[in-house]
Amino acid sequence: MHPFRKAVEAHDLGAVEAMLAEDVVFTSPVAFKPYPGRPLTAAILRAVTEVFTDFRYVREMASEDGRDHALVFVAKVGDREINGCDFLHMNEAGEIDDLMVMVRPLSAAQALAAAMGARFEQISREASAG
Repeated sequence: MHPFRKAVEAHDLGAVEAMLAEDVVFTSPVAFKPYPGRPLTAAILRAVTEVFTDFRYVREMASEDGRDHALVFVAKVGDREINGCDFLHMNEAGEIDDLMVMVRPLSAAQALAAAMGARFEQISREASAG
């Protein structure tokens, strides 16, 4: 089991943040431009834990060299079931330097976009303070 998965499942957001490279790039499933940097990525991940309910990983895949991982999950956003995948890339130091999330179906992605959009001002403040 990947340490990121273990930390997420344990709701250990401090451990999740510690795994992020300072220059991590987060690619959101509902935003056009990627978000750079550990403070903003960590704030987004904290917010998404408030948006998702019944979150669980159901499958994990890794590249032969161990630097790329795909963690498939299911959760709910309001009354919508969402299926998704966290794609992680590890840098030479073993930190996550790229985190891309993909989700489906469209109706759940739209619910996620609305819920995260409503929190984005708070997310930006947390990232600036961090």
